[in-house]
Amino acid sequence: MSWNAEKLAAEVAEQVVAWRRYLHQHPELSFQEDKTSQYVYETLESFGNLELSRPTKTSIVARLIGSEPGKVLGIRADIDALPIHEENEVPYASSKPGVMHACGHDGHTAMLLGAAKILSGYKDKIKGEVRFIFQHAEELPPGGAAEIVRSGAADGMDSIIGIHLASYLPVGKFGVLYGALTSSTDRFDITIQGKGGHSSQPEMTVDPIVIGASVISHLQQIVSRNVSALDKVVISVTMLNAGTAYNIIPDTLTITGSTRCFDEEIRKNIPIWIEKIVKGITDAHGASYEFTYSLGYTSVVNDQNVTKLMEDTIRERWGDEDIVFIDPVMPGEDFSEYLKKAPGCFIQLGAGNPEKGFTYPHHHPRFDFDEDCLVRGVELFIRAAEKVVME
Repeated sequence: MSWNAEKLAAEVAEQVVAWRRYLHQHPELSFQEDKTSQYVYETLESFGNLELSRPTKTSIVARLIGSEPGKVLGIRADIDALPIHEENEVPYASSKPGVMHACGHDGHTAMLLGAAKILSGYKDKIKGEVRFIFQHAEELPPGGAAEIVRSGAADGMDSIIGIHLASYLPVGKFGVLYGALTSSTDRFDITIQGKGGHSSQPEMTVDPIVIGASVISHLQQIVSRNVSALDKVVISVTMLNAGTAYNIIPDTLTITGSTRCFDEEIRKNIPIWIEKIVKGITDAHGASYEFTYSLGYTSVVNDQNVTKLMEDTIRERWGDEDIVFIDPVMPGEDFSEYLKKAPGCFIQLGAGNPEKGFTYPHHHPRFDFDEDCLVRGVELFIRAAEKVVME
C-alpha cells in the first residue's frame, strides 16, 4: 500500500459515515455504553494489527505498536450520548426515546475508527505507537477520562490530540486556539434551613424563599465585584426547590448551580466567595445553611508545541483560509484529564451548514451536522500521526 493521506481518507469516507449513522441510531448514556463499546471493539478487531483492551467496562483502547521504537501519540474520541429526545426526522434518527447523540460524539467515534482502520494497515511504517482511546462518559462528571487515566491506559504517552465537531463553525473549517480552550465546570449546592409556617403569618416564620432570593441576587455580584472584567467567569443558578403548597411557607430551600472559569486561582476562590454570601445572609435572617462545592472538569489548555504541530499540519494541507483562530468556549471537556499525563491539543472541526439546515447548537433535540466534515477529521488524524510516528 502506498501512503497518500488524502486518498486514503477519501477511501474510508463512506464507511465512516455509515459508522456514524449506526452509532447515531443506537445511542447510549454515560457509563451505560455497553453495546456501543462492543460495536467499537468488534470493528477495531476486524482491522488487525491492534492490541485491544478495556481499561473500564465501557471504554476501549487500541494500541498500534510499530516495528521500531519511537514516540507514543494518543488520539481520543468520546462515545456517549445525552438524555435528550431527538426531534430530527432522518433515516438514522435515534431508535431510543429520550436518548440522542446531540453533541457529535458519534462523529468523533466514527472519525477515530476511520483513522485506526487506515493506520493499522501501516504497522511497519510506525516508529513508536499510536494509541486510539475510545472514551466513555464524557458528558457526566466525574467523567470517563479520569477513570481511564487512573487505569494507567494513558501512561507513557508523549502527546495526545482530539477533535470536537463544532456546529458554530462552517463545515470543514478548523478552529485552533493556543492555551486555555474550555472552562472548568464545577457545581454548588446550597440548602437554606428556615422555619416554615402559614403564608398568612410570615412574621412567625424564617422564610427560606425570601432568604434564597437575596442569596441569588448577591451571587450575581461575585463576578462583577471580585473578578477583573478581562477574565471570563460565569456563575449560574440553575435549580430551585422549595415548597409543597401555595399557602405554606416551607422550612427549606435548595439552590443548585454551576460555575465556569479559566483561571485556577479564581476557581479556588469562587466557593469561598459563594459561602461568604450565603453565611452572611442566612445569619442576618436567623437561618442556617449547608453548602457543598463539587469540582468537575478542569480547563482544557492546549500545549504550544502540539498546537503548532496541528496548525502546521492543517495549513500545509488545507491552507490559511480553512484555519479559524477561535476564542475560548465556556462548555467543559474532560479531555483535560489526559493533559495531566501528556501535552496535547484539542481542535474544533466545523460541522455547521445553514444551506443544508445544520444550524442547531449542541445539546439541542434537533442537533445534527454536515457529514462532509468527517473525512477531514480522519485525514487530520492520520496526517498528525504521520508527523509524530512515521517521519
